[in-house]
Amino acid sequence: MMMRIDADLLIPGRGNPIEHGSVVLDHGRIGYVGPVASAPAADTVTEVATVLPGLWECHGHFTGLAGADMEALTKEPAVVQAGRATADIAATLLGGVTSVREVGGLGIWLRRAVDEGRIPGPRIHAAGSIPSMTGGHVDVHGFPLDWVTGIADNENFGILCDGVAECIKAVRRQLRKGAAVIKVCASGGVASEMDHPVHQQFSHEELGAIVAEASRAEVAVAAHCHGKPGIMAALRAGATTIEHGSYLDEEAADLMKETGAILVPTRFVVSELLAMEPVLPRYIFRKAVEIADQHAQAMKIAVSAGVTIAMGTDIFMTGPLYGRNGREVRHLVEAGMTPLEAIEATTANGPLTLGARAPLSGQLATGYDADVIAMDGNPLDDLTMWGDPMRVTHVWKAGAVAKTP
Repeated sequence: MMMRIDADLLIPGRGNPIEHGSVVLDHGRIGYVGPVASAPAADTVTEVATVLPGLWECHGHFTGLAGADMEALTKEPAVVQAGRATADIAATLLGGVTSVREVGGLGIWLRRAVDEGRIPGPRIHAAGSIPSMTGGHVDVHGFPLDWVTGIADNENFGILCDGVAECIKAVRRQLRKGAAVIKVCASGGVASEMDHPVHQQFSHEELGAIVAEASRAEVAVAAHCHGKPGIMAALRAGATTIEHGSYLDEEAADLMKETGAILVPTRFVVSELLAMEPVLPRYIFRKAVEIADQHAQAMKIAVSAGVTIAMGTDIFMTGPLYGRNGREVRHLVEAGMTPLEAIEATTANGPLTLGARAPLSGQLATGYDADVIAMDGNPLDDLTMWGDPMRVTHVWKAGAVAKTP
């Protein structure tokens, strides 16, 4: 069945908007994009205010974590966490996100239920467990090491590995599960107790081995990096994306442009953490405050330098933030992007974060996946629409209706 969407405004994801534009969905693909006046006949016609590609969340987590204490990931049954995460996955889709690059969590398993149609949700391109060095960002510093290592061996949120051989094996274990991307911690983090966000994690040889092993399978590598040493090391190793990039400067921005790497800045999570002092572990709030201003400056440097940017939020706690992913658009505009550029970062640039495995998605273009959303106003003029799932009136995933008024 052919479905036509006629809109007051059509935003293609890449390129100029079209007033009074039309999109035709034909068996899961886009069959026509252009003026309403030239659009072909269809079995159904839906009239909307604005039509645009489904959004790409490029740094998501489906963990089912009930609070900000990451230790809970190791103590709660995975079945309980998965039960919570199914609601988060559904809310993400209803908020207009039709594709998620899930960089650590339960998505590697839950995508099967989504693909089977058992639970509603976006397309999930998952990383599985996150390789971390001992004492690194996804190590659980408050527990005995032998216990943490055992939990990691059971394929929890992270997997500890030290030395080139262990790093290669950690990558292979994720590929065995069907990972579409490998996430690696190349610096310390905010939600980990003992490590410093600026310090590089993994040696140059270890990072090179991780990227090389993933590359042999044509799988992109997402490098968690706050500090500049980790950013530079990850870029020199060949990482596809830099996640967060809090201490990125002009030299790092130039190297990103030279290597073609993509920045996924995740300002969303920094902003949210700054408003959560009463419920956060003390060390998380302290670190969030320490990086906040530098992170905002790094985003402005990246935008000014012309670094390719993709939208990501780093939502990791179950609950009402899921479905509000589009709020990151506002942060991208605050960093210096035009609204149209921010929408491109949130749609057309998303598939680029998967490297050689990028699907035909993120744009309203003939032959692309029919992942399409509609909003009830003009999101170029009214930025308050971004992050409000009620402003997303329609969602089509693979040409099938996932949300209507």
